[in-house]
Amino acid sequence: MWSIWACVISLLVYHLSRCVGSPISKVPGPWYTRFTSLWIKYQEFTANRRVSIHRLHEKYGPVVRIGPNEVSFTSLDAIKEIYSSGGSGYDKTEFYTLFRQFNIRTMFSTLPRDEHSKRKRIFAERYAMTNVMKPQPMAAIHERAMSFVRQCAEAGPKSVDVYPEPDGYTLLEKLKRQESKLELMQAAAECKDHMAAGIDTTGDGLCFLMWELSQPQNLEFQTRLHHELVTAPADVPLDGLVYLDAVIKESLRCSPPIPMSLPRYVPHGGRVIDGYFVPAHTIVSCQPYTVHHCHEDVFPEPNRFNPDRWLEEKNGAERNRHFFAFAVGGRGCTGKNLALVEMKSLLREVYSRFRTTVADDMSGSMKLDDQIISARPKGQTCKLVFTPM
Repeated sequence: MWSIWACVISLLVYHLSRCVGSPISKVPGPWYTRFTSLWIKYQEFTANRRVSIHRLHEKYGPVVRIGPNEVSFTSLDAIKEIYSSGGSGYDKTEFYTLFRQFNIRTMFSTLPRDEHSKRKRIFAERYAMTNVMKPQPMAAIHERAMSFVRQCAEAGPKSVDVYPEPDGYTLLEKLKRQESKLELMQAAAECKDHMAAGIDTTGDGLCFLMWELSQPQNLEFQTRLHHELVTAPADVPLDGLVYLDAVIKESLRCSPPIPMSLPRYVPHGGRVIDGYFVPAHTIVSCQPYTVHHCHEDVFPEPNRFNPDRWLEEKNGAERNRHFFAFAVGGRGCTGKNLALVEMKSLLREVYSRFRTTVADDMSGSMKLDDQIISARPKGQTCKLVFTPM
């Protein structure tokens, strides 16, 4: 019996000495994060991880220890080091195993960056802006936007489902070809992964954006957007609509569809990040929500929706560098171009024709509700009134 207790005590002492003597022991954070990861696991289980980490950064600063082997960062230098060094940054953690499809790793859930690079080469071409802007995909995107406009005109105060149905004009068509290097189930897994990621995040992003524009205090921004859209020449490209771009950026800053931590493993040999030596295999991350809300020198009044900030020349480069909604580096969002074109196309058609306001019977909460890695409205509904202009 005594030998068992001796072993238990020895293991406990060994664990505590490792926690206290760890190279990251000097990283600020609550005392209990030195000894156990139960706290952060509980926050994950109760869907409070993002909010809890954000509060720690507000209290302790840009570097916070959130577990015995996990550190969270917010600085631009940390973002570059973790996600862009060597092209694709550090390797992903086993967390991304949750996103396997049919028990198959996809481009998103592949862990080593070398394997990810090989897989990405198969798909990157389809998401290039030159391909997204071709007549066939643009016609399909425009038709989806016009379908939504027709629903708005017919629905009046009723809510409308904005999620588009998947089509084969992008990824699936590529995978049908003989040169595809994927097996059938790999192709199926990639299709499911890309459609789920693109549909959910784009739909959620549009939902939060239209909600913000419909708030009484934000109607001035909606008026400016409407003016730009109705006065711009019919043939103006989407990139030429400056205020539309500002509105989208501000909404994605305030409510990034993927606001939570994007965890990575520190490579062999360890790295110095923000002045702290972090040993190999430590989990490090930045979360877009906190990056967008903790730098008041870059984003004054960070909790306020204000598209006009993106039109100011002062600190313009810094704002763009701190924009983390699509992540950065070689493992950043592959579908960024498609998502932006879809959002711009829909918003151009809607806000050139309608004014949106919050419906009287809208009672659901629009707070960000964390869903493992993404977020959507807590009330799962967003009722707006579409008034023809």
